[in-house]
Amino acid sequence: MGEHDVKGMVGGDQLRHFMRRLLGDVRALEKMLDEGMIESGIRRIGAEQELFLLDSSYRPAPLAMRALERINDKRFTTELAQFNLEFNLEPRVFGDDCLGKMEDDIVELVDKVRHVLAEDKGHVALAGILPTLQKSDLGLDSMTPNPRYRILNDALSRLRGGDYEFYIKGQDEFIVKHDSVMLEACNTSFQVHFQVGPEEFAKLYNVAQVVAAPVTALAANSPLLFGKRLWHETRIALLEQSIDTRPTRHHMRDLNPRVTFGTKWIDDSVLEIFREDIARFRLLFATELDEDPFEALAAGRVPGLKALCLHNGTVYRWNRPCYGISEGRPHLRIENRVLPAGPTPADEVANAAFWFGMMAGVVDAYGDMREKMNFDDARHNFFAAARHGLDAPMTWLDGKSGTVREIIESTLLPLSREALTRHGIRQQDIDRYMGIIEDRVSTRRTGASWLLQSYSELGSSLTAGEKLSALTAATVRRQEANEPVHTWPLASVQERTTWRDNYLKVSQYMTTDLITVNDGELIDLVASVMDWQHLRHVPVEDNEHRLVGLVTRRTMMRLLGSGALRDEEPVPVSQIMERNVITVTPDTLTLDAIRIMGEKRISCLPVVDGEKLVGIITERDFMDIARDLLADKLRGEEPAEAQAAE
Repeated sequence: MGEHDVKGMVGGDQLRHFMRRLLGDVRALEKMLDEGMIESGIRRIGAEQELFLLDSSYRPAPLAMRALERINDKRFTTELAQFNLEFNLEPRVFGDDCLGKMEDDIVELVDKVRHVLAEDKGHVALAGILPTLQKSDLGLDSMTPNPRYRILNDALSRLRGGDYEFYIKGQDEFIVKHDSVMLEACNTSFQVHFQVGPEEFAKLYNVAQVVAAPVTALAANSPLLFGKRLWHETRIALLEQSIDTRPTRHHMRDLNPRVTFGTKWIDDSVLEIFREDIARFRLLFATELDEDPFEALAAGRVPGLKALCLHNGTVYRWNRPCYGISEGRPHLRIENRVLPAGPTPADEVANAAFWFGMMAGVVDAYGDMREKMNFDDARHNFFAAARHGLDAPMTWLDGKSGTVREIIESTLLPLSREALTRHGIRQQDIDRYMGIIEDRVSTRRTGASWLLQSYSELGSSLTAGEKLSALTAATVRRQEANEPVHTWPLASVQERTTWRDNYLKVSQYMTTDLITVNDGELIDLVASVMDWQHLRHVPVEDNEHRLVGLVTRRTMMRLLGSGALRDEEPVPVSQIMERNVITVTPDTLTLDAIRIMGEKRISCLPVVDGEKLVGIITERDFMDIARDLLADKLRGEEPAEAQAAE
């Protein structure tokens, strides 16, 4: 969003004044393009690195403000959530050792964060989506205390007109409703920039659209969200829905989302994108502007075009056009937003090198993208790659079809390698980064596949929470060595964190795969379900999944003894269920849950989020925990994390 002193749109006069400045910036840019003022003939690259801040148990920790103060480096800045940070790399001319220097810079700056977090026994994670994130981490209390973030939330929510609704289908299903923009904070990226000349912007922007699919599949690192196995690069679906201001009630309108791949090829100029975005997307912010761009031009100064940059920062194209000033010269960049953070700096720079090579080589090899591919095919390729990774089907420019992996191996890797060589990239860096890509593709081991395979191999003896903590701990430890992900051993059971970390809150071990009944159904059904599924408790919910009662085995035995179940008249569940059910929330501490069950002499606790039933914990859960703890003690063993600490 930038560092502008933004204000929410509170009045028509303010909105109209800012819009006038925005339109003035567009006209000024048009003049600069017509008069050849935009820098050309040079390539620069740059990047923005986002990351997660973790506590000692590998869960998100709100340490951003304290870390920034300790780091004291202008390259670092805040992000939406207090458990995220971002740093910006200095732009470098595209050539010679620029890629190796990029990796060195990332390692240096991540180590800075790692060093200051060590004072709090914390950790850094480079992850597209952090496995240990929970919905409870995404309240407004986790938002960075900067007014512009609250203004962003209020503006988007006002346009949305209601809660944000999420639905993502992968191996599992993700269905969530949330009341703020904070789910956007689940995503962290490695955003790379490629400076282009104005005369070549359109053709290279179209290249960026075409190659978004293979680079997304290759870099995929975000398959898990709240323990659900979704897309290989779930960030794509999640970000589109987390900043979607389209009201669901307008089902007849073709409204465009603010996070977008786009709708068509670019024909001539960057102005096409800026004009379309101003026409389609409402202003979210205002700011006091003290610069008239035409006065600046008349005085021989380069205008900052602050209104244009501010509005552009609130439209989230996966390939975003950017205007900037470098060494006193105005320039244009294409910002690639599809790359996730991680798994290591080496992997990130390899992804960037592959993308830079394609950006530099595809036009020479194929010419005009508009003549080689239907735009809808480019968009379909992109979303298929995000869903399925390297095994996604893809249509390429020469009409060839195959999996992304096949087309990368046969066509894109040689093309990218040759383009990097032609642009003077140091040979040892080409060999390093293209070698990482080649090995990743041949082993089919992306960050996403490593996470999914590790999750599966951890087996059924661990809870979902234990698996996610093991994955996160393993990720953090392997990242410190900066060895590419295709060389990583799978996460192991021993890497899960302590018992306390994994059973601190009810949400970490509650049963969420529930069998329930409706209050109008027969008690005979409840009796059968209890027998078939060996259940002692069956929650009763209404059609909106609100908890309205509970049927226990004790109640059923009492009815059986009284002969009620042999009555000829069918008896509904509503007549026998317990209505005053004691419940807890997902954030309830385990010690509090144990205390409640003891004091109330009950054997289960339904878990509700608001009024909605989301889980259940029972005495059996605590018996299983106690059994495993006792076994560890009798063997003289400590949980894995405690052993590691010793």
